[in-house]
Amino acid sequence: MSVMRGILTFGTYLPHHRLDTSEIRNLIGSGGGRGRRTVASYDEDSTTMAVEAARRALSAADTTNTHAEPATVGDLAGPMAISRLMFATTSPAYADKTNATAIVAALSLPPTLLAFDLAGSARNGLAALVMALDSTADSLVVSSDVRSGRPGSADESGGGDGAGAFLIGDGVDIEPDRSPGDAATDEAPIAVSLGTASVSEEFMDRYRLPTQTHTSSWEERFSEGIYGRLAKACLEQVCARTRLVPTDFDHVVVTSPHPRAARCATRLGFADGSLHAPPEGIGNLGGTQPLVALADVLERCEPDARILVMNLADGADAVALQRTAEPLRDTGPSVQTQTGSGAPVSYGRYLAWRGELTPEPPRRPEPARVSAPAAARGADWKFGLVGSVDTDTGIVHLPPARVGIAGGTLDHMAPHRLASDTGTVVTFTIDRLAYSPSPPIVFAVVDFDRGGRLPVELTDVSPTDIAIGDRVQMTFRRLVTAQGVHNYFWKARPVQPTTPPASASDR
Repeated sequence: MSVMRGILTFGTYLPHHRLDTSEIRNLIGSGGGRGRRTVASYDEDSTTMAVEAARRALSAADTTNTHAEPATVGDLAGPMAISRLMFATTSPAYADKTNATAIVAALSLPPTLLAFDLAGSARNGLAALVMALDSTADSLVVSSDVRSGRPGSADESGGGDGAGAFLIGDGVDIEPDRSPGDAATDEAPIAVSLGTASVSEEFMDRYRLPTQTHTSSWEERFSEGIYGRLAKACLEQVCARTRLVPTDFDHVVVTSPHPRAARCATRLGFADGSLHAPPEGIGNLGGTQPLVALADVLERCEPDARILVMNLADGADAVALQRTAEPLRDTGPSVQTQTGSGAPVSYGRYLAWRGELTPEPPRRPEPARVSAPAAARGADWKFGLVGSVDTDTGIVHLPPARVGIAGGTLDHMAPHRLASDTGTVVTFTIDRLAYSPSPPIVFAVVDFDRGGRLPVELTDVSPTDIAIGDRVQMTFRRLVTAQGVHNYFWKARPVQPTTPPASASDR
C-alpha cells in the first residue's frame, strides 16, 4: 500500500451560450474572427460558474465536511475532509470581499475550512493547482473567468468564459505494482503528481489598473521572446525534478493569454504528436484555460500516460502528472461534450450583457438591494438550497420550515439539500413585463424527484422550447445586482445530456 498525492476528481463548466465571432466585424467594422467563443449569460459571473464546476468535481467525492444532506455519495475510499478552497479568477464579482466564501456556502461546505481568492492575474489558475499539489492539505482548487475586451478587440473575439475545479488529496494505491491491464482500486487518484516547477520575472505584458474595465497589453513581440525563455527554464526545472526529458511526456499542453506565447512549445523538444492544442470553439479562458485543457486531456488519455501542463502568464508554471489506471468518475458532461453543445447569442445581446450597450430598461421599478442580515440568516437556503424534511411525515418543505405543513412537533425537521436534485416542470408562464436584464422571464413550478415543490425561474432555455413535463436541474445564478450587491440564488435549467469520457481506444 502506498500513498500518492494527486487529482482525485475534477469538473468543468462551459456556459450555455456561444458567440459567432464573425458577427463582430459585421457590426463594428473591424476585429472579429471565424470561430465561436463561450459566453457567460447575464445571470452568470465568475462565482456562479465556479460553483457549477466545483459541484461537478464533488459530485463523486465522499466528503466528511458537508453540513447538509449530500445528494450523492461518492466512491472514494473513505470520506475526506476538505480543509482548503482556493478560488482563482481575473474577473472577481467583488473586489473588496472574499468571493470564495459564496462558493463554500453554495456547496454547503462548513465554515471551518480556509477559503480565499487568488485574483488579478491569469497565472493564478495553474498556480493554485501547483500550491495544492505541493501541500499536504486536501484542497479544492477552482478557477473561473469571464473574459471580455473592448468591442472589436482581440481579447473580445479570442476570449472565452468558463470554469474548472480539481479536488486534490492523498489517495491510496493498494496495488502499486499492478500491470496497466489490471483492475484499478477505488482508492487511487486518477492522476498522480510527478512534480511542479515555476519561474517568475517582472515585465509588462498584460495589465489593468483597479479603476479600469478593460485590459491593455504591450507589443506582442516583446513578450513573446521573454515567454520563450521562461518556458525553456521552467521545462528544464520540471525535468530535473521529475528526472524526465521532454520526449518522455505523452501529452503536453501549453497555454497563455498571450496569443503567440504558446507557440514556443514547438521549439522545446517534445515528441511528435504530443502537443495538444486547447479545446476549440470555446475561446481562451485566461487563467482557467490550463485547468480545462488538463481536464480534456485526462478525459481522453490512456492509463500510465505522462502529462505536462504549462501556463505562461507573468512567468511560467508547470505541472507534471501521470494518469493512473483508475477509471474516471462521472462528474458531468466532458469538455468535448460541452464544446460541441450550446446555443447562439447575438453580438448585440452579448454587448448588453457585458455592459458595453445600455438598452432601454423595462418601465418597472428596479429591484432593491438584498438585505445582508436577511441573507445571512437564511444562508443555508439562499446559497445552499437547503430545505427541510419533516422527520414525522417525510414531507419536504421549500423554503425550510420549523413546523410541518401537516402539523406536528416544533423543530422535528432535518436538512434536505436540493441543489443536485432533478425535477419536472408541472406548469410555467412567460412574463414579458417583469424587470429583467434579458427579458422575457420564464417562470415555472417544479416538482422534485425526492419531494418538494418550488416556483423557480428558468434559465438557459428559449421561451419557445419549454413544455410541461420537461426535466430540469438546479443551477446557481445571480438574480440581479442592485447598489453594488449581487443577489445570488438558484434557478432551474433543462437537464444537460452527458456522455461518458472517451477511452483511449475511442480516440
